[in-house]
Amino acid sequence: MQRIGIYAGSFDPPTNGHCWMIRRGAELFDELVVVLAVNPSKQAFMSLEERRSCLTDIVREIPGKVRIEVVDSGFLVDFAKDVGAGYLLRGIRNTPDFEYERTMARLNSRMEPDIRTLFLTPPSELEEISSTVVRNCVGIPGWQRWVRACVPPCVFERLSRRS
Repeated sequence: MQRIGIYAGSFDPPTNGHCWMIRRGAELFDELVVVLAVNPSKQAFMSLEERRSCLTDIVREIPGKVRIEVVDSGFLVDFAKDVGAGYLLRGIRNTPDFEYERTMARLNSRMEPDIRTLFLTPPSELEEISSTVVRNCVGIPGWQRWVRACVPPCVFERLSRRS
């Protein structure tokens, strides 16, 4: 039986932490579905197409069966069940991440007991990187020096064109 995992996020923008998680997921599962989740109540920093294009560039370099799907409604566990996934992959950088992800894992388990949540902790050099921090830095004088170290080249190029 094929082990299918889901790694979901808004990826706004994709970071090196996301890349690390995708690589690890590709090692763990026979197939990894990277779900680009759309939250219509949030103002996106990068367009859906920009994020999808960046994720496409990122997964192109990763060995293994990785595909990208856009999900704009419903529960992630319902999508996982529909595609035959048995696992949700989540990253935990710190205590607040753990508290949030533990709650979500319990809720998901109540909805779909057969779908398990796997937590991975990134290496220390990626702990402080988040899409929110990257978004907040873009545009501040000298932002390129720090952001370049936090995002893959395809994302940095797109961000550089904006400023």
